[in-house]
Amino acid sequence: MNYVSTRGSAPRLGFGEAMLAGLARDGGLYVPEAVPVLAPDEMAALAGLPYEEVALRVMRPFIGAAFTEDDLRTAIAEAYAGFAHPARAPLKQLAPGHFLLELFHGPTLAFKDFAMQLIGRLFQTALARSGRRLTIVGATSGDTGSAAIEAFRGLPNVDVFILFPEGRVSEVQRRQMTTAPEPNVHAIALAGDFDACQARVKDMFNDFAFRDAVGLTAVNSINWARVLAQIVYFFAAAVALGAPHRPVRFTVPTGNFGDIYAGAIARRMGLPIARLVIATNQNDILHRTFETAEHRTEAVRPSISPSMDIQVSSNFERALFDAMDRDGAAVATLMAELKGEGGFRLPQGTLAALRAVYASGRASEAETMATIARLHAAPGELLCPHSAVGVHVAEAHLGAEPMVTLATAHPAKFPDAVEAATGLRPALPPQLAGLMTRPERVEHLPDDLATLEGYMRARIAA
Repeated sequence: MNYVSTRGSAPRLGFGEAMLAGLARDGGLYVPEAVPVLAPDEMAALAGLPYEEVALRVMRPFIGAAFTEDDLRTAIAEAYAGFAHPARAPLKQLAPGHFLLELFHGPTLAFKDFAMQLIGRLFQTALARSGRRLTIVGATSGDTGSAAIEAFRGLPNVDVFILFPEGRVSEVQRRQMTTAPEPNVHAIALAGDFDACQARVKDMFNDFAFRDAVGLTAVNSINWARVLAQIVYFFAAAVALGAPHRPVRFTVPTGNFGDIYAGAIARRMGLPIARLVIATNQNDILHRTFETAEHRTEAVRPSISPSMDIQVSSNFERALFDAMDRDGAAVATLMAELKGEGGFRLPQGTLAALRAVYASGRASEAETMATIARLHAAPGELLCPHSAVGVHVAEAHLGAEPMVTLATAHPAKFPDAVEAATGLRPALPPQLAGLMTRPERVEHLPDDLATLEGYMRARIAA
């Protein structure tokens, strides 16, 4: 199994190399050269299996010779052993034909744990073999950073630097990043929004002298291994609802587009997904794109669903690559327009190809709050604001097939918004007891590449 860049001019890599590289050297994102297909009987055989076994069978074709089956099986078992629910990703029925897929039972209470806990262990295996040391850098709108820190804290062969937008994450999200005491972990509060954090990470990767000197790699959803691990729960949920004999719809609260792109890969693998619905908050660049064909950034507006406060959705590039018949040069042109001019217009054929896979919707702040209040009143479900965005949008896209909305975070990560909507302040689960009183360790830095690189070099040397 080889991987190619969405911009067409980087070398092909195997899974292990692509995972450790993170971003391709031409600035593109790695995708599989070909997507393996599961036969209907292979999908049907997943019914009733433990989540770990489903993960092994779904991911194994993408790994190639990078890891043995025993390596992968061990990494999967260790990754999910600490999840608080035995089903790992349980389904809960909200209404006739509408289900909630709970993805917040991992150690940091967000869906990012499904991927990050796994790739943390795969990184350990790969680095132990090679004797290499790497520097992990990530930009986060809240949840990726804490999941990455939880996965890599204390490891002897990695340094971890996480950039988050100062003042634009919840207190729980911030403390999950800033209270880790391990010296290999560095939380950086950047003066700017998430898009600024993400842009500086990409700038570091395009500074090849710095990239090579510190052994830079990324664990954002620009890393293909992140997307791969997230494909699994689409299969687990769909098979539980009757796939492959019964099609299923999914609605995904979407910021950086990685989670819903995992659903698109599951669909290409043969999973009968009738519709993938993009759910956006007031930072609705993706919904506007599907409505108008204009993909144009605006100022990020802070919201009660901060993990979705994004205007530059990195993984949308992967969807464009597929929709443009894998024309890397054409994708590179659009990405240059986005960086230089703040946006681009989709060619008509590309928009049609995207609309064949995805639908979209938007939830305002008021609609999000109303959804949290309504679902708490009946059927008694407490939603985080991101999951509420998903439920609101999903309700406008119900159809003959069962709809599954992804619940991406625990409500206790966003207690202020939940309390404002319901009058109930959700308590942190026992595994995070004491989080709010632990000492914090954070560096406040300007949105400046040279300053960031200098800070990282000094900490790595120390």
